[in-house]
Amino acid sequence: MPARVVLCIGTRKGLFVAEAAASRRKFTLRGPFAPGVGVYAALVDPRGTPRIFASSCNPYFGMKVLRSTDLGKSFKETKSAPAFPKDDGRALANIWALEAGEAKKELWCGVEPASLFRSRDAGDSWELVRGISNHEHSRKWQPGAGGLCLHTILRDGHRMHVGISTGGHYLSEDGGASFVASNHGVGAGFVPDAYPEFGQCVHKIVGHRKAPGRLYMQNHGGWPDRPGIGVLRSDDHGRTWRSIAQGLPSDFGFPIVAHPHDPDTVYVMPLEPATRACPDGSPAVWRTEDGGKSWSRIARGLPKKESFFTVQRDAMDMDELRSPALYVGTTTGQLWMGRDGGEEWSCLYDSLPPVHCVKVAVV
Repeated sequence: MPARVVLCIGTRKGLFVAEAAASRRKFTLRGPFAPGVGVYAALVDPRGTPRIFASSCNPYFGMKVLRSTDLGKSFKETKSAPAFPKDDGRALANIWALEAGEAKKELWCGVEPASLFRSRDAGDSWELVRGISNHEHSRKWQPGAGGLCLHTILRDGHRMHVGISTGGHYLSEDGGASFVASNHGVGAGFVPDAYPEFGQCVHKIVGHRKAPGRLYMQNHGGWPDRPGIGVLRSDDHGRTWRSIAQGLPSDFGFPIVAHPHDPDTVYVMPLEPATRACPDGSPAVWRTEDGGKSWSRIARGLPKKESFFTVQRDAMDMDELRSPALYVGTTTGQLWMGRDGGEEWSCLYDSLPPVHCVKVAVV
């Protein structure tokens, strides 16, 4: 079967699935699935028979995980969703991250309030990962504007990184059995101590399989008295971090994405810290091609003025075709595609509900 590009678009009013041939000339849109319910997490798992997973979290009708085995033509609920033990005292409020594990049916799930769950049967049953969920710091973490969420799960062999807003970056080197706060060099602008042990408002973390040990982080920046803490790089598996924000119009933003074939190429979406909107109403993605030493603005085809949307932490992703395209979903319901690594932008859809997440895979 020829390669297909599958896009999952989680919105305030449900999940949409867009599919195209590898040329990406025309996408076909399906959905909404879980209509009327906000979808903050999705996963396209291309291994074997491709499967799509998505969250569906409603305060009245409960927390659900949806699964599709026909490329998003239909979805069914898994047999259960993550849930805290009855005597825990916490209640699930949202699902923020779904990531594939090493085994074919293994899934990891980051939730609000910040905790981690693991499934070994493709989402039909879940177990609480106590090493991070019951960490001695966990009852001291505080919610950010989006809630107290565990939104990033990165695996690198036996190492695992999680990002928490507002908790910081935690590292496991034993497959997720135990975690330590690993925030040396990660700043915070909203507490007296500029570099606390934990409690930073990490927005997103990304790694690259071709550069083991290297990580990039979009942290909560935008603080005039603590400049440069918003965009960071680590070269030692997240033990220490340093700023690479020099040259950006703002170090505040939410998503950060790495080029699938080049670990030196990384994309961010700078926003105004006060409004969470594009600087000067002129949206642009910024790209480094030298690992953060310099940045360039790429905006050909994007609106030039009077555009004040926000791009949320999981609303930017990149496919893995030979000349990959970047995809950006906005809070005003647009889905943009940047061909040739973001060189040329076009609007795929301009009237979706506000977009929470965008995930893409080539299957």
